[in-house]
This record gives sequence, structure tokens and C-alpha cells, in this order.
Amino acid sequence: MAAPGQGTTADQQILGSQWSGLSDHLIAKIYPVDNKGLRAGQEQIEVHAPVTAGGNMEATLNWQSPFEQSSPDSKAPALIAMLQSGALVPGMNDFYSFFGWKSKSTSGNADVGTIERNIKKFEGRTGITKLNSTQIFTGMPPIKINVSLVFRAFSDPKREVAAPLQQLWAWALPQKLSGDSLVARAAGGGEGIDGAINSMFPSVAPQLIGFQYKQRTLAPMVIETIGEPIDAPIDQDGYYTEITIPLTLATLTALDRDDLKKIMGPGSYSSN
Repeated sequence: MAAPGQGTTADQQILGSQWSGLSDHLIAKIYPVDNKGLRAGQEQIEVHAPVTAGGNMEATLNWQSPFEQSSPDSKAPALIAMLQSGALVPGMNDFYSFFGWKSKSTSGNADVGTIERNIKKFEGRTGITKLNSTQIFTGMPPIKINVSLVFRAFSDPKREVAAPLQQLWAWALPQKLSGDSLVARAAGGGEGIDGAINSMFPSVAPQLIGFQYKQRTLAPMVIETIGEPIDAPIDQDGYYTEITIPLTLATLTALDRDDLKKIMGPGSYSSN
């Protein structure tokens, strides 16, 4: 493989810094793909860079217990709380005392005493059960990868730092945003289905990418966030000499167990 920044073939170009002696497994590789995760276009451009400490891949699984509100506790929460805590009987006695009435618990009325004893049986009890607290799976967002890519110049800051950084920005931003109004697009969009598409959807979404690192390959993915610390050191021409770029990548869709097997397969370039 040629050094980063040098073309390996007439159609392939690797952008990045030179990291001689560093294991290839420690170099992250980012490249354009189509919506099936296959390399896109004839011009094969890759950005290579090592990942700093702190990079991680995470999945958020949404589990909910929708039956929680079916318990008696949710129907009359204040009353149930007083019964469960044992505060209802003292509250009743305080109520009687406030109006100068005789406490029912000392009135000698057998029926009242029975009621109060039964009320006390609610102390420490709850309506929550295994059934109404059972969780169900409600879905998941795409898997996210948070990484920080390192670029540094050994001889040519423009080629080793500026070029890969510019390419990452080019992949992250929309490929084209229309500046015309709907009326103007309708007038100049042509006829037929192509004209209607150009009028209604004139802009082009950002480029889908693939991400390969160690034994994991995920594609297609999108760049959700990209950062550029503009206070990074520069050379006399204003080009960065060293910079760390934080990226948040996300899979185009949620993944399942079969996709996981493909992700873990060395050399795989698609999660579909």
C-alpha cells in the first residue's frame, strides 16, 4: 500500500498522514459508499488516520414497561401513597382533632376499629407486579461511533493534514443545496418525472461512507457531527501541522444480529 496522500492506482487515492511502523489495524479507514454499503464511483478516495483514546461504538436499546400505569397505584396515587405509608389513619385522627371531634380509634365503636385495622393492612403493600412491570422492546436508533482522528504533518501540511480534513468536510456536508425557489425550479426543471423530481427535491444529501477499524467494518454510515479545532498549530503558510478531528458516525439503519456478524468479519465492506 502506498503512503497516505499518494495514489495507489490511477483511480485510488489515500489521504492522511504518514504513520510508518504503526499497525494497519490501528488506522481507521473512511471511504465513500452507496446505499448498499458498496464502494461508490470510479474515483476511490480514502481517508486514513489513527484513532485517539476514547473512541467507542455504542447502541441504545429502547425498552419500556407500558403496563406500569395499569396498577392501582396510578389510578389514585395520593390515596394509595397514604395507604402504603400508613399515613391515612393518623391523618384521619388529626382531621377529627382539628374539628374537636373524638378520635374514632378511641371511640369504642367496633365497626370503626375494624375499618382502621383493615386500613393498616395496606401499609407496605404495592400494586406493582412482575406482569405490569414487564418490559417490551420498542426499537432502537442507528448505532453510533464516536472517534477522534489524528492528522499531523511530517513534510507537507497541505497534503498530510489539509487534504484529508477537507475531504471529511466534503463528505459530511450536503453534496448540493439548491438556492432557487420552487417556482423557479418548476419553470426550469424540465418536463416529465425527472423535471418533477428536480423541482421538488433539488438538493443532494451528504455522501454515505464506510468505516473500517481493527476487525470492524460498517457501511453505509453517515457523518452526524464533525469538529475542527481552529486553534490547532499551523505552519508559516497557515496550514495545520497537527490536528485532532472529532467525528460522530452513525449507521444508516438500525442493525440486527446478522448485521453484527458481518461487521465483525475482517475485510467486509458492507453491513447489508
